[in-house]
Amino acid sequence: MGHKLWRSFVSAARGLKLIYKSEVNFRIQIFIGATAFILAWYFPLKVWELILVILLVVAVLVMEILNTTFEYLSDLLKPRLHDYVRVIKDIMAGAVLLTAFGAALIGIIIFLPHFIQIWK
Repeated sequence: MGHKLWRSFVSAARGLKLIYKSEVNFRIQIFIGATAFILAWYFPLKVWELILVILLVVAVLVMEILNTTFEYLSDLLKPRLHDYVRVIKDIMAGAVLLTAFGAALIGIIIFLPHFIQIWK
């Protein structure tokens, strides 16, 4: 592996470590995602359901990373554009919330029939 490629992996890992340490929501989403992966491993999911679970967990985490990035960038502009900073942060938080709600709804649709089978 080339030196530049290795450095890019190290930088990416450092960024993920930073967001993990600094953002409570990210840690909560990691926990929920890990729970979804455990359920996906435990229940006999179809391949497309497994792919969907993976995509949705990744989508929520990526949205949280983007939200945090926009928060950091917005905070740099705060002294000059304070009215827009709140709007940007609210819009990004809404995007994360919408993604998480959609993922939760799809997760319920995928996993609920398996739980119903257990309870029968």
